[in-house]
This record gives sequence, C-alpha cells and structure tokens, in this order.
Amino acid sequence: MQELNAILTIAYRDILGFFRDRSRMFFSLIFSVIFVGIIGGMLGQNLGRGLPFNYTQFVFFGVLTMTLFQGALGGIISLVRDRENNFSQEIMIAPISRYSIILGKVIGSSTVSVISTLGIIVYGLVTNVGLTFTDILTFIPVAIVATAVGSSMGLLLIGVVKNQQTFQMLFPLVIFPQTFVAGILTPVNKSSWWLSVISHIAPLTYVVDFMRN
Repeated sequence: MQELNAILTIAYRDILGFFRDRSRMFFSLIFSVIFVGIIGGMLGQNLGRGLPFNYTQFVFFGVLTMTLFQGALGGIISLVRDRENNFSQEIMIAPISRYSIILGKVIGSSTVSVISTLGIIVYGLVTNVGLTFTDILTFIPVAIVATAVGSSMGLLLIGVVKNQQTFQMLFPLVIFPQTFVAGILTPVNKSSWWLSVISHIAPLTYVVDFMRN
C-alpha cells in the first residue's frame, strides 16, 4: 500500500500540475489542432491533390501519435529538472522503491499526454479526417503503446542527461528529426537507403505505423 500510494501521489502531482497551469493546458490542447489544420491543410491543398490518399488524415494520425509520444517522453525527462527541486530531492531519499517513482511519472505523464490529444480528437470528429467514435475506442490501446514507447525512450535518456541545460538541448534533438524520419508529415517508404536506416532506428516510426494501421 505504501508503494501504491507513492505511485498514485506522483502521478496525481503531474496531472494536477497540468490542470493548474492554464496556459500550458491551453497550448497543449490547441497546438496539435493548429499543426494539423494549418500544416496539414496547406500541404494537402497545395501538394496532396495528386496523392492516392487523404493527406490531412495522414498528417492527423501522425501528429496525434507524436503528441502522445512527445508528452510521455518529456514527462519522464522532466525528472532531470525535478531532481534539482525540493520535491524530487525528497522522494529520492524517501523509503519507497525507485521503480515506484518511475511508474508514477509514467502514469502521470501518459495521462497528461492523452488529455492533450482531446483537442485534436474533436478536430478529427468535426472535419473530413473521417474519425469516428469507434476509432476512439480503438485509439485507447494504441495510446497506451505510444505513451509506453515514449516513456521507455525517456528512461533511456535520463541515464545520460545530468542537468537542465543538457535536457533543453537534447529534447529538441530527439523529437525534431523524428518528425520527418518517422513519417509524420510525409511518407518515408521511398527514401534513400541511409534515410531508411535512420527511419527504422527511430522508435516513433513504429508507433506512427501502428496508429495509422
């Protein structure tokens, strides 16, 4: 019960922090919608007319997956930032398992990631993306996989990241290239061999394919 209480407390702290930060919550909900509406709409209207598939739908599921993956990854890496604050310093010396700390962060950051997709899901229901309520039920297990992969990559990185400065440089370096090589905005099946290798290394590639399928 002590470990369970620790897990739920840490997860609740992340979720509560998200709802208390109104500006963060607003931008999290609206950013993906703007990204799909403007980028997907503009590229779809100018470049996607000759494509044999719905380009807006293509970008929609890519950005939806990226939101889940990035949110979970960022939540785990934030342990580096929290480590320099009082709360994490206290829980690191508390009589609870380190696994409980990590699991609490995984649950909290994953839940925040899913909440952050509500705006884009509503967008998908009211536009020509073709999202249905049945798709939303299918989305639940896929969201668990996407956040689990993002959290796993975050766990891998926090063994390398030692301070906030490194964190601020590393996070865009990990996320930004995957936006292109994972097939979020453009198909990658016609890429040259070396780009294909990078695409197959990127964890986000597999999650995006899973979501689209």
